[in-house]
Amino acid sequence: MGKKVKKEAEPPPKDVFDPLLIESKTPETVVLMLSSPETEVLTKACDALYKFASKDDENKVALLGLGALEHLYKLISHEDPIVRRNAIMVFGIMASNHDVKKLLRELDVTNPLISQLAPEEDVVIHEFATLCLAHMAVECTTKVKIFEQGGLEPLIRLLGSPDPDVQKNSLECIYLLVQDFQNRAAVSELNVIPPLLELLESEYPVIQLLALQTLEVISKDRETRIILGEKNGLDCLLKILETDELSDLHVETLAVLGNCLEDVHILQLIQQTGGLKKLLSLLGASTVPDIQKNAAKAITKAACDSEIRKILNEEEVEKCLLKLLETGNDEVKVAASQAISAMCENADSKCALGLQGIPQLVQLLSSDNEEVKEAAVTALASLTEASRSNASAVAEAEGIEPLVNTLSAQRDGAIANAITVLTNLAMQESLRVSIQSHGIMSALMEPLHSTNSQVQSKAAFAVAAFGCDAVARTELRNAGGLGPLVELLHSKNDEVRRNACWAVTVCASDEPTAVELCRLGALEILEEINLSTKRKNKFSEAALEKLLDNNLSQKYSRLGYLSSSNIITNGFYDCGQIKPGAKFLSLEELSMQELTDRRAIIFINAKPQEEEKISPTFQPSLINLCKCPGGELLYLNLSFRDYSILNKCNFLFYVRKGKGKKEEEKAKEVIDITPKDQEEINLENSLWLPPSDIILMDYIDDASKTILPLTTTREQVVALAQFVADRMGGSIERDKLHDFSWELHISEIEFELKCNIVPIGKIKKGTFYHRALLFKVIADRIGIGCSLVRGNYNRAWNEVKLVDDSPKGIAGLLLPPQEYIVDLMFEPGFLIKQGSAKADQYKRI
Repeated sequence: MGKKVKKEAEPPPKDVFDPLLIESKTPETVVLMLSSPETEVLTKACDALYKFASKDDENKVALLGLGALEHLYKLISHEDPIVRRNAIMVFGIMASNHDVKKLLRELDVTNPLISQLAPEEDVVIHEFATLCLAHMAVECTTKVKIFEQGGLEPLIRLLGSPDPDVQKNSLECIYLLVQDFQNRAAVSELNVIPPLLELLESEYPVIQLLALQTLEVISKDRETRIILGEKNGLDCLLKILETDELSDLHVETLAVLGNCLEDVHILQLIQQTGGLKKLLSLLGASTVPDIQKNAAKAITKAACDSEIRKILNEEEVEKCLLKLLETGNDEVKVAASQAISAMCENADSKCALGLQGIPQLVQLLSSDNEEVKEAAVTALASLTEASRSNASAVAEAEGIEPLVNTLSAQRDGAIANAITVLTNLAMQESLRVSIQSHGIMSALMEPLHSTNSQVQSKAAFAVAAFGCDAVARTELRNAGGLGPLVELLHSKNDEVRRNACWAVTVCASDEPTAVELCRLGALEILEEINLSTKRKNKFSEAALEKLLDNNLSQKYSRLGYLSSSNIITNGFYDCGQIKPGAKFLSLEELSMQELTDRRAIIFINAKPQEEEKISPTFQPSLINLCKCPGGELLYLNLSFRDYSILNKCNFLFYVRKGKGKKEEEKAKEVIDITPKDQEEINLENSLWLPPSDIILMDYIDDASKTILPLTTTREQVVALAQFVADRMGGSIERDKLHDFSWELHISEIEFELKCNIVPIGKIKKGTFYHRALLFKVIADRIGIGCSLVRGNYNRAWNEVKLVDDSPKGIAGLLLPPQEYIVDLMFEPGFLIKQGSAKADQYKRI
C-alpha cells in the first residue's frame, strides 16, 4: 500500500473580507453604519440606536443632529423585514420629540408608514408605525395627509389587533384625527363604532378611556349617534355607569351620553327602555363633583331643544338639578345653575324650579365666587322672565338687596343679568317700590358707566323701567346718572342706543329732568340721530318729542309750535327762534347777561311767592324790604339782574302790599347794588328762582271770573281774544299797523328793567307774538284748548278747534270740529277758518 499524503486546505478567495467584530461607543459611528449595505450591520445599528434613543430626549436630539433620520427614512422601506422593523422602531421612539416631528413632516414619512400597516406586516411594525403616526397626528397638516393618503381605514382595522399596544396606538391616532370634522364623518362611514364598543370591554383602562374619549368626539355628529343607538352602544354606556369598579370612566361615559341626549330620537329610545330614569337616578346618587358637573352640562346642552326639554321634564330632571345646587363644589353649582337656565324655556320646568330653586339661587348671590354668582343670577333672570309668581318668590326670599349688591359685581354677565332680574321684578308695582327703596337708581350708576354693551343696554332699560316714578327720577338726577345716560345716546350699538332713547323718553316726564337732559346735550344728540336714516328709530323720535314736551321753552324756540296738549306753566320763556346748532340758554343764564338791543325774552311766572321767603315783585319802581343775614333791614331798588344775584345769596325778601309810588313814599332808605357789591356775593351752590309776575296773576284771575262762566267754548275763545287785545293795546287797523310802535314800548321796558327779560304782564302794547303767547297762557289756565304757532316777521297766532252748529233742519247732527285762527290784532275775537285766504293773509301780513 502506498503511503497516504495529507491534502493542504485551500486559501479563501481574495475578494472575501474576513468577519470583523466592531464595538462602538459613540452614536456617530453607529449612524455611519446605517449606510452599510449589509443587512446584519443595519439590523444591529438600528437596534443600538433604538436603545440609545429610548434613554432620554437629549439622545433623540443628538441623533437628529447626526442626520440619523435621513438614513432611517430610507430603511423603513427596506426589503429585509428585520431591518425595516428596527428602523420603524427608531422612528416610533424618536417621534415624541418636537424637532424630530418637524423633520419627519418635511421628509413626508406618513405615506411609507401607512403602507407598513398592511395585515401581513409584523405586529411590532404595526406597533411602532402607529406610535409614530399618533405622535405626528397632533399637527393639523399631518392629519390632513393621513386622511388624504388613506390612513383611516388601516388604523380602524388595527383596532381589532390582538396586541394591546397596537390597539392603544391606533386608537390614540384615531382620537386625534377625529378632532377634525372631515375625519369624523369619514370614520362613521368606515364603521368605527363596533370596534370602539368592543374596546370598552378591554382589560386595559387606558384603552377603555381612549375609546370613550373617541366616542365622545364622534358622537357630536347625529349620524354617529344613530349608529350608536342601533349597535346597542347606549346599553354599554349605562352598564359602565352602573359598575362601581369602572368609576374612573364615569365622567367620560357621561360625556358620550350627554351628546346622545341632544338627539330627540336617541333620548326617546333611552326613555322607552327606562335608561333615562336610571341615568338620572345614578346622577342623583353620585357624590363625585366631576360626574355631577358633567351631568349638568349634558342636560344644559340637551335642553336647547323643546322636545328634549319636555322629555326631561317628564322624567323630573328638576329634582336632580335642585339637588346639585346643594353640593359644596362651586363648579357643580355653576353647571347646575346653567342647566336650570336652559330648562326654564319649558313652562312646567320653570314653575317647578321656581318653587324650590329660587331660595337656593338667592343664597348663591352672596357667594365669594364670582362665577357662581353670575350663574345663579342668570338662572334667576330666566326664572323671573314673564313669571309673576317667580318674581314674587325672589322678593319673598329677600333677594332684592343681594340683587342690587350684584350690580357692583366683577363680571359683566352677573351685572347684566342682575339688572334683568330687577327689571322683571319691576313689572309689579309693589316690587318696584321695594326695589326703589334700596336705592336702585344710585346703584345703576356704575353699570351706566360700563364699557360692556350688554351691561349698558340693560342699565338703560332699567332706568326706563324705574324712571316712571318721580322719586326715582329725582334720585337718578341727584346721583348724576343723567350724564352717562346721555352719553349712551352716542353708542354705535343699536340696542344700547334704542334703550337709552327709551330711558330718556321716560325720564323726560317731568320738567326738571327734561331741562337737565337738555342741558347735558340730549336734545342735540337726538336731533342728530333723527337726521340719520340708519341710526334713528321710533324710540329716538319719541325721546325727542317727549324731551321737548317737558321743556316747552326750548320746544317753542326750536320748532315754533306748541300743541293744545302743551300746557304752558310758570317758568316758560320765549327767546325767539333759535338758530340750528346754537346753544339754548336757560333763563338764569339769560338773566345774567347785560342789556342788549336783541329781541326781548318774554317771561311767564304767575306763581305766588311763599310768605316766609318771598321774591320781590318784578317792578323796578317797587321798593322791597330786604332782611340781611346780620338781621338789619335794608330797602333795595332791584333790577332783574340785581334780583337774580341776591336771590343766589339767600336773602329773605318781603314784598309790601300796595303798588309802585305808594311804596316809594314809604321807603326810608334806598340802597343801589353796585357791580362791586355784586362781585362780593358768593354764587356757588345756590339755587336761582325767578320773580313772580303779579300783573299776569291778575289777568288770570280776571279771566277766570269773567270768561270761564261763559257757556260755550266759542264764546270763551272770543271773549278771551278781546280780553288779551284790551291788555295789549287794543285792536289795530290793518293799514296803520306800521304806526303801532310796540318795539319802542318793549325797549322802554327793557331799559327800565335793565335786562332783556320782560315779564309778559309788563307789556301794554304787544304785537302778534306777544298777544298769541298771552292768549295761550291764559287759555291753558282756564281750560281752553289752543295751539301756539310761530310765523315769520314777528308773527304768531293761536289755533283752536270748534264744533259748528248743526245745519238748519238737521237737528242733532254732530259735525267734526273745524280749526280756526283767532284774530287778536285787527278784529279781536274774530275766528278765521284755517285754510282760507283770510287765514293765509293773517299769517303773512
